[in-house]
Amino acid sequence: MKIIFCRHHSICEPGILKSLTRLGHEVVEFMHDREPQDYDKDYLLRLAALLQQTPDAAAVLSVCFSPIIARASKPFGIPYISYTVDSPCSTLYSKTMEYPHNRLFLFDKLQLAKFEHRNPGNCFHTLLACDIEHFDNVTVSSTDMKEYGTDVSFVGSLYSEKNSYDDIADKLPAYMRGYVEGLCSAQKNVYGYNFIEDALTDEWVSDFVSTVGFDPLPADYETDLKGIIADTYLNCRCTELERKHTLDAISRHFHVDLYTQSDSSMLPHVKNRGIADSERVMPKIFKCSKINLNMTLRSIKSGIPQRAFDIMGCGGFLMSNYQPELAEYFIPGEDLVLYDSVDDLIQKIDYYLSHEEERLQIAKNGYEKVKRYHTYDTRLTEILNTVISD
Repeated sequence: MKIIFCRHHSICEPGILKSLTRLGHEVVEFMHDREPQDYDKDYLLRLAALLQQTPDAAAVLSVCFSPIIARASKPFGIPYISYTVDSPCSTLYSKTMEYPHNRLFLFDKLQLAKFEHRNPGNCFHTLLACDIEHFDNVTVSSTDMKEYGTDVSFVGSLYSEKNSYDDIADKLPAYMRGYVEGLCSAQKNVYGYNFIEDALTDEWVSDFVSTVGFDPLPADYETDLKGIIADTYLNCRCTELERKHTLDAISRHFHVDLYTQSDSSMLPHVKNRGIADSERVMPKIFKCSKINLNMTLRSIKSGIPQRAFDIMGCGGFLMSNYQPELAEYFIPGEDLVLYDSVDDLIQKIDYYLSHEEERLQIAKNGYEKVKRYHTYDTRLTEILNTVISD
């Protein structure tokens, strides 16, 4: 079938594009920057013109939901497929999400539960996937092993530079800051259940809005102040506290390499290796590290993050915080290893560093399961079959 693929520089797009072509679909790429992302008139007119010139297109596709794509494609009645890879995804609050031609695929079951009532029958749970064909072509030399081999590695942000809470913290009175810090400190020690949003009272939210001057979304968006505040500010702050605390704790026992552009000066025992190129360097890190650590962004309530698929798809050994869907789709102790506290993590790192054969077998099992069930070829076939069967 012919598919118009609206691209916006997502790291998932190259793998999706190669997969669609490999599956025999004809892909028409549409790549234009948009500003603002909801109302760029030039973008809308360009896309509408392409749709008019391509009457045989079976669908429009994008990574994550885009209101302007929904608007442009609505008059043509062509299915608009959005494959959401982010949580939070603020555009899901847009009223355009309710258009009947939308087909929305969400990777987090709790994210789906939150939004599916707004477009019943057109929202689906679909896992993320892995560009395993690319990873299989990334080879590792003896020089690479010397460069990237380590006991434990973590690739990702500390969220100190991404934490929007820091931008507004000074505006909050002491009692509100104290509540945030206490709440996040408690949440960072609990895995598999996020209680931050439920813990925000209407009074606290009202005080936050009036103090900060909070005006989060355009007028034609659904208002969910608790959810937006929790995801935009508090879950990012919790992620920052968790990652710093966890890395500090394990680095006092093991050699830990961190690949990030974040400031890690507060982690004296961690070796900061700088940012890692996702196409060439990151796969080598996953292949060379004895243990690859995943710490899921706290706004991903139940879903499996992209990092987990990438680590296993490289044949790396994955040790991750407990996530409900990781335990549902993979077998802990057989395909990967999950931890439920920092003490548990330290004990499991110590065990698997000294049990190499078992560690290598788990990494092999994880790779085989991802290769069989979680490639882009598999996932896109599922998505397109769902849309076609409507």
